[in-house]
Amino acid sequence: MPVDQLSLPLARRVALAAQGLARPRPASVGTRQLVGAVGRLGLLQIDSVNVFERSHHLPVLARLGPYDRSRLDDLVLSPPGRFVEYWAHEAAVVPVESWPLLRWRMAEHAERAAAGDSWLSTNAGTAAWLLAEIREKGPLPASLVEHDANVRTGPWWGWGEVKRGLEQLFRTGELVSAGRRRFERVYALPEQVLPADLLGREVGRHAAHVALVEHAARAHGVGTADDLADYFRLRAADVAPALHELTDAGVLRRVAVQGWSRPAWLHADARLPRAVDADALLSPFDPVVWHRPRAERLFGFRYRIEIYTPRERRVHGYYVLPVLQGDRLVARVDLKSDRRARVLLVQASWRERDLPVDVGRLAALLAEAAAWQGLDRVEVVDRGDLAAELRAAVAAG
Repeated sequence: MPVDQLSLPLARRVALAAQGLARPRPASVGTRQLVGAVGRLGLLQIDSVNVFERSHHLPVLARLGPYDRSRLDDLVLSPPGRFVEYWAHEAAVVPVESWPLLRWRMAEHAERAAAGDSWLSTNAGTAAWLLAEIREKGPLPASLVEHDANVRTGPWWGWGEVKRGLEQLFRTGELVSAGRRRFERVYALPEQVLPADLLGREVGRHAAHVALVEHAARAHGVGTADDLADYFRLRAADVAPALHELTDAGVLRRVAVQGWSRPAWLHADARLPRAVDADALLSPFDPVVWHRPRAERLFGFRYRIEIYTPRERRVHGYYVLPVLQGDRLVARVDLKSDRRARVLLVQASWRERDLPVDVGRLAALLAEAAAWQGLDRVEVVDRGDLAAELRAAVAAG
């Protein structure tokens, strides 16, 4: 029987199942499992913060358990094969087949660059030189191009003229990513790294939005129009007709979720599990929590990343990971990998409201994360209302 209404607990379970967090961990994690996990999500957000672990590794850990991080990097950060990088949510790795679905975004960047007082319009000569340099020498990171240009105005992350130009050309699609070296993006001409059939594939703006909204709905299971728009950072005006078409086709079904003031859409293939017994540490950039209003609606979990907040004004910590147990976000932990001391530091640990926390499970999860990082032990700092109990559980574990 078609579902028209979902309780809030069922909506949570649907969302977690769609994200791959309701299935048992595989006995071993190889290429097939990694490709499947990333493909199911549709993208991995990239972030440079490495205080615990880089963000693109963490959603995979949450869904598959410990795995060889170098194998994932070989898949998603090496010269494009199955994956390529673009501004999909924020900077993100996407399946290479998704690249044509984002060309309308590249065209928009190009139109803005041509119409206004942009870097590209006022530095056409430098842009042409950058393209020629990469055409002649092949894929290069900004640091090597800047060295060749001898116009470097600071370190590559200081956005000198060369770095700025490469990023602008990357946004317009005149350059693409050819993976990363020591986490620095490598730039290439599209024809140097992408398959010829992909380069010639034209997808209209509306068709691209239909495909992106469908994938967002499949990845979320159930979501409001705003949830689905946020997944690939789409405009509401483009999402509305895509929702209409997908609903008419029976791919999506409009539903009401308990406590939500706006209508939601349920994907036709969404699972409706009776229970979810997940156990995971979630990255701040995990799709389960990256759209903060959705995290509040689904879990009652108010989350603000505090990396850029002065230390004295931080509430929960620097790099705080939500703790998923069952189908609830029950705690949050501020983690740091002290690689020199070979210790996983829990710099703060907090209960989430009055929800029960299985500290033994959390201690075991932290020990597993420490081992995955190549660290010898877990140390719990005395900060947060869960710290004393968690420290005892770690000591007993």
